[in-house]
Amino acid sequence: FRYSSLIVIALVLVRWSFYTVDAAEFAYVTVLGEPTATYDGATSDSGAGLHVGWPWPIQIVQRLDRRLQQFDLPATELLTHDPEGKTIDKMILVEAYVLWRIADRDAVDRFVKRLGSPERARSILGPRINGQLGAAVAQLRMDDLVSVDPGGQPDATRVDDTVSRLQARLLDGLQMRVRDEYGIELVDIRLRRITYPAQVREEIFKRIRSERSKKVTEYQSEGDRQARNIESEAEEKVRDLLAQARFQEEKLKGEAETEALRIRNQAQSEDPEFYAFLKQMEQMMSILGDNKTMLLLSTHRPMFERLFQPPRPQVLPMEKK
Repeated sequence: FRYSSLIVIALVLVRWSFYTVDAAEFAYVTVLGEPTATYDGATSDSGAGLHVGWPWPIQIVQRLDRRLQQFDLPATELLTHDPEGKTIDKMILVEAYVLWRIADRDAVDRFVKRLGSPERARSILGPRINGQLGAAVAQLRMDDLVSVDPGGQPDATRVDDTVSRLQARLLDGLQMRVRDEYGIELVDIRLRRITYPAQVREEIFKRIRSERSKKVTEYQSEGDRQARNIESEAEEKVRDLLAQARFQEEKLKGEAETEALRIRNQAQSEDPEFYAFLKQMEQMMSILGDNKTMLLLSTHRPMFERLFQPPRPQVLPMEKK
């Protein structure tokens, strides 16, 4: 029985002397508390695979995930910059998440000594990133981070650009420090959601309604102005058309009168006696045409002689033919 127990203990010790390193992890090896080796599972020559060492508890192998890791930052209320000196509706609620990983094999020792575990890394990085985020947001206006123009592509693009610059600034400001201090590579910091806290949301809605009312007034004023311009242009065009029509009317009348005068003069020159008779008839009509006028004249007056002996119209050359 004693020999069997020794064999079992020996087998257990031999088993504990062998360990494997997976491709998705770092293996941090310590002997009696002193670090002796770090294996990177991504390299097959000196990392991944089977290894042999001292049995536990003389030798301890701490396994650390070398893959990309993510954790959410708690939602934080942050104050934005207010150039007008007001404080109402300038608080925003920011939710973000962080992507990180252990930088490389050389950074594993620093990570283990400064942090020890991924849970500890999250508890250290979270408040630090939130502090930097609050300082960066405090330099921006609320309108730079939250769009109040629904469906407005330029406004949404402006907000997206501001958020992208904010994320890049956070990453640049923390990346080298975190790597040097903790052996962590910050891959990305993303703002997941930016909204208003519940206590200021009603004030924001009032502001949005006020801005919409202002826009309505501006659109109505612009519409009235354009309507007046269109009406003024139409009236001016009507005046121009009437002036052109009157000018054309006077021109046609003048041409017609000129043509009538020419024809009358031509006809009068061909039979002057007949046209003299017509003129006398017109005079008699002007005298006798009024019902209130009564003339008692002898039939032997020259006026009546013209009635009984009118001149005979001359025959024109064309009529002879």
